Order: sequence, then C-alpha cells, then structure tokens
Amino acid sequence: MNIFKYSKQVVSTNFPALTHENFRIYWLGQCVSLIGTWAQSIGQTWLVLSLTGSPLLLGILGAVQFLPITIFSLFAGVLIDRYPKKQIILITQFTSMILAFTLSALVFTHTVSYEYILILALILGFSNTLDMPARQAFTIELAGKNDLMNAIALNSATFNLARIVGPAIGALIMGYFGAAWCFLLNGFSFMAVIVSLLKVEVTPYVRKKISDNNMIKEIKDGLKYIVKEPALLQTIVMVLIIGIFVFNFNILIPVFAKNILHQEAKIYGLLMSALGVGSLIGALMVSINSKSGPNMKILLRSSIIVSLTLILISFTRTYYYTALLLVITGIFNIWFSTTANSTLQITSKDEYRGRVMSVYSLVFAGASPIGNMFAGLTTDMFGANTAFLLSGVMTIVLIALVSLFFKLRQATNKPQPS
Repeated sequence: MNIFKYSKQVVSTNFPALTHENFRIYWLGQCVSLIGTWAQSIGQTWLVLSLTGSPLLLGILGAVQFLPITIFSLFAGVLIDRYPKKQIILITQFTSMILAFTLSALVFTHTVSYEYILILALILGFSNTLDMPARQAFTIELAGKNDLMNAIALNSATFNLARIVGPAIGALIMGYFGAAWCFLLNGFSFMAVIVSLLKVEVTPYVRKKISDNNMIKEIKDGLKYIVKEPALLQTIVMVLIIGIFVFNFNILIPVFAKNILHQEAKIYGLLMSALGVGSLIGALMVSINSKSGPNMKILLRSSIIVSLTLILISFTRTYYYTALLLVITGIFNIWFSTTANSTLQITSKDEYRGRVMSVYSLVFAGASPIGNMFAGLTTDMFGANTAFLLSGVMTIVLIALVSLFFKLRQATNKPQPS
C-alpha cells in the first residue's frame, strides 16, 4: 500500500497530466500506435532505397508525403476551429490504417513499385494535414491548460519511446520476414488509438459560428494574430528553420549508414533508435521540469546545440560515435520542439488555437518537402557527411540572425522614458 501511494505521488508530482483519465486513455493508445508507425517508417525507407538505390528519389518521397501539409495546413486550421477535434482525429486515424494495410498487401503480392508508394504517401499526407494540428490542439481538451506542457512532454516521450522500439522491431522484422510485415503491424496498431478515442469523453471547444463564413478571411485573421504576438512569431520562424535543416533524419541517416559508415539495415535501425533514446531522455527531462513553463532561452540554446551535433556527425566514421551524437541530438531536439509547442498553445487564445497549431504543423512538417529536397540533393551531390555539415551550419547561422532580429525589434518597440 505504501509503495502504491508513493508511486501515485511520484506520478502526480512529475507527470500530472496522467492524473486526467481522458489523457491517460488516449496516451496509452498512442503508446501502441506509434510503435507501428515507426516500424512502417523504417520499412518504407529501406524498401525505397532497395527498389531505387537513389537518395534523391527517397527525398522526393518525403517531399510528396509532406506536400499536402505545405499547401493545405492553413485551411485545416480553420476546419479544426470549426468542428470537434475528436471526430476529425478518428477519421484521419482510420484513413492511415487503411493505407498501411494497402501498402502491406502490395508488398505481399509483389506488385509494389516506387510509383505506388508515392501515391500512398500523398494520400497519407492529406490525412496528416488534418491529423497533426488536430492532435496538437486536442491535447489541451484532454489535460487542461495547467498540465498542458507536461502532457506535450509525455506525448513526446511516447513518440520517442516508439522511435526506439519501433525501428528496432522494424529492423528485426525486415531482417527475418520482410518489409511487408512492418506495414501490416502498423495497420493493426492503429486500432489501439481508435479504441482509445472512442472511450474518451471530452467537452470539445468549438468556436462559435460567425455570420461571415469565409475561410480565406479566417486564415488571414489567424496569420495577423500570429504576426502581432512576438512570442508566437519568433517561435514559428525558429520552428521553420529547424523543420527545413534539422528534421531530415529519415533521408540522411539511412544514406549515412549505408554509404559513409558502410553498414546494413541493423545498424541503420540502431542509429534511429539512438536518436529515439536521446529524444526519450529529453522528453522525460522536460516533463519533470514542466512546471517552470516554456522559455525562449531554452529554444535558442537547444537549437544551437543541435546544430553543433549535426556538424560533429559529419566528421564521424564509426557507428558508435554517430549513435552517441544522435542521442545528444535527440535530447535537445525534444527540448526545442516541446518548448515551441507549449509556447504556441499556452500563448494562443482558444478561438485561434486550431489556426495557430495549423501554422505550427505547416512550418514543422510542411517544411519537410523543402528540407527533404535539400537533404536529398546535397546528399546526392556531395554525400551524406557534407549534407550533415551544411544542415548544421545553415541552422546555427539562421537561428543567430533570427534571434538578433527579434532583439532589435524588441529594443525598437520598447517605450522610451519621458
């Protein structure tokens, strides 16, 4: 009994979001589903490299998957503010499940081709355009504003625990049974999150209907709101930079493992898992320290450290040093992304949160087509080591310029003493 009470106290103190039943149910469903997602990710990447042998075509695949987010995220934000988020997420999760089963069937029947994978990736991109901002904005309905940062950190912990387990499982499944079983596993894993959503009972925040139902006008209204709030605008710009130049591990790591380190699928899975280990550590650190709230200094410092680790990775030639640097990268990636997400959600007014988070999804994931093309082209032309180096240098330079710009802007707008 004492152990039970102590455990409950530890959870309520360090992970208060788990004391909310709705969040706890949804979080457990995500724990299962995301393992399948990562198993599919590693399987799909290796499948495309095996079919084509081209880093550029791998980059194009990533660009196609995220292209709908780039084009339609702002429209998705308006819909998320208009309709219950739970219903939107149920539809998108069911769609993703069907796509996973379809890819599995194509591989099992030996009819898969690069073109079919592109089409499925494009459809998944349309689904994710609604799914990503809806899930982000849904968190506050599950855990409340006071425990929001803790909930976001726990979601990150789930995501990155899956990043450790998923690639490891995916690599083993590919090694012994083939990639088709990775996709089949992912299809079944979606059932966990669908069931959890059906059990969750929330009072959804839906914006009151307005007389002028013009979607373009609502998008402009949301963008103006972001521009007027310095904390929102600076965070969005920094996330855009990180989204373009840092979050290209799905392109860089497999090519780096194969062409620079001269390793096979198991070491690729290990490197992806190393990134996940670091991200999990970072998520737990953020979760335990979440009471202090988001901080702009953390955003700046974590982005600079990530830039430096990318530069150092470009010089490594052994997989264990690469894995160690990826652990460090993962830790500070999560410090950055969790702080950015929390800053946007806490700073946003309720009636704008869907649109703000759609812009976050646009710059976080929608920047991936640009980032994937950058990573694919630089890797194809100069090699994966140079691509890592350029990514790190570009990130640190641009983050420094953005920080300087907003400091000067703040100094200019500061009221002068009379």
